[in-house]
Amino acid sequence: MTTQTIGKGGGSRRTNAKARPQARRKASAKKRPSQIATLLNALPIRPETIERIVTWSVVGLFALLIIAAAQYSAIPQKLGKRLALAIGEAGFEVKNIEVTGINRLERLAVYEVLLDQHNMAMPMVDLEAKRQELLGFSWVAEARVSRRLPDTLVVDIVERKPMAIWQRNQKLSLIDAQGQVLEAVNVEAMPDLPILVGQSANHHAADFAALQDRVPSLKSKIVAASWIGGRRWDVQFNSGETLALPEGEDAAKAALLEFARVDGTKRLLGRGYVRIDMRSPKNMVVRVPRDIEKPEPDSRKDDATDETKDGDAKNQGENG
Repeated sequence: MTTQTIGKGGGSRRTNAKARPQARRKASAKKRPSQIATLLNALPIRPETIERIVTWSVVGLFALLIIAAAQYSAIPQKLGKRLALAIGEAGFEVKNIEVTGINRLERLAVYEVLLDQHNMAMPMVDLEAKRQELLGFSWVAEARVSRRLPDTLVVDIVERKPMAIWQRNQKLSLIDAQGQVLEAVNVEAMPDLPILVGQSANHHAADFAALQDRVPSLKSKIVAASWIGGRRWDVQFNSGETLALPEGEDAAKAALLEFARVDGTKRLLGRGYVRIDMRSPKNMVVRVPRDIEKPEPDSRKDDATDETKDGDAKNQGENG
């Protein structure tokens, strides 16, 4: 349906009668607030704050996508670098470093590794390369480097635990259970740890640690151990005795357990014996000075304990 109206000057124009309700509906819609606006107004947070949160979330997601694309996709190197620099200029660059797990390692050394690069834009930091550099420190057993947007690198470090002091070629070094050399040891500030003596004794530190753990009653009394001939241990106690153990891990454990049993019943340590040889599974050979009280024989075996005087008894000499 159309109508004709007469305008000024006698002219006429045609108008669509259906257009008028549509215009009224549009005007009414403009006046009513949207459902989203109504919901935002009902929240206890200011709309401006919500807009900032949403904006930063979108920017952060975009930054993560760019970082992932630069590392794992086939984006050309120049384009990836430009994108990374643009993200850094937008505020995503390293400004803070958080380090956890450090006790013996120098914290400044960790900072130097992480800050040693030309551009500090977050996407430009090669996390795996930084991790490998940290693993190069003797004290670091494991390391993890991660980003926390917008501006923080987080470093978690697991340090090695010192287990013994390794003595070779007149040098003392602190080592862990895997034989890793941690640092040099000052003779004037010796830690309270057993000393392992021998050219390759550090490679058998884990085996010696397992030996000690089998005999808790003796562990605190062991002050040193020598790796003899690349085959077996001589163990020194804080009371002055040396215990010769047999070759082989199982045989050495059995001998040390037997020695702990006999010492618990007959008190071998602390009586001034020079050497106790348990390399033979059938005999415990004890060497004593002339004026020392002899130990009581072991009732378990007829010949469990042989006693020799210094200089006039059979020689249980070390053949390596």
